[in-house]
Amino acid sequence: MKVLIVDDEPNIVTSLEFLMRKQGHEIRVAADGEEALTAVDEFRPDLVLLDVMLPHRNGYEVCQLLRERADLRDVKIVMLTAKGREAEVAKGKALGADDYVTKPFSTRELVTRLERLLGRA
Repeated sequence: MKVLIVDDEPNIVTSLEFLMRKQGHEIRVAADGEEALTAVDEFRPDLVLLDVMLPHRNGYEVCQLLRERADLRDVKIVMLTAKGREAEVAKGKALGADDYVTKPFSTRELVTRLERLLGRA
């Protein structure tokens, strides 16, 4: 499974990268929205872990652009954010996110949710 981690916080990236590699996934990292869009075309991930607050293009914009492309319809998108208000969650889901995880998150909870999303639970 190919996982693209899109986050500009090194501590979050490091922990997610470790967690996903431990689960046996191939990883690529992008630090901003523009880099994420380039990485999607080059890497072709199965799953995108997408922070909302990003430089250049925010996670909502990236999510919307990915969902507009028919060739990326099967890519799962999980938005990660410190903003957990219902309005933000609703916006992410309306734009096509498959799930929405609020920071800080439990690594065990995240793995469980990802496994369920990917049909492995």
